[in-house]
Amino acid sequence: MEFSGAVDIPAPRDRVFAFVTDPNKVGACGPGVESIEVIDATHFRAKAKVGVGFINARFVVDLEIAEQEPPDMAIIKARGQAPGSAVDGLGRMNLVDGPEPGTTTMLWAAEVNVSGMLATMGARLIEGTANKMIGQTFDCIRIKITAEG
Repeated sequence: MEFSGAVDIPAPRDRVFAFVTDPNKVGACGPGVESIEVIDATHFRAKAKVGVGFINARFVVDLEIAEQEPPDMAIIKARGQAPGSAVDGLGRMNLVDGPEPGTTTMLWAAEVNVSGMLATMGARLIEGTANKMIGQTFDCIRIKITAEG
């Protein structure tokens, strides 16, 4: 599955980049995230509970900031497992000056592959749940960055 979009954030690029590449800060905005373990500057592990339809799964996801050019771009790789299911993902974000001075537009894209029990739910149901979670995540990011300012 592929997802993409653009999000305007009322903060300068360097602040947005610092927030979204800080696993503890951005992790607090992930729906269902129960814990974040920072392994080193570019590797971390998240534990999250995800529900799709009538199936709930507790994933352990290893994440890596595979490439970054502060404050403009980052690529994150993810690989996770839950009992009977697995997920692999690749996300890319590009930050550009927003429509108003001092704002940032995040152009983002993600490619996600789900296998196992969750995949049997069907792409349409998974996409609907993922889109809802993406919206919640970006709403949280906007609120927290604005509050930091």
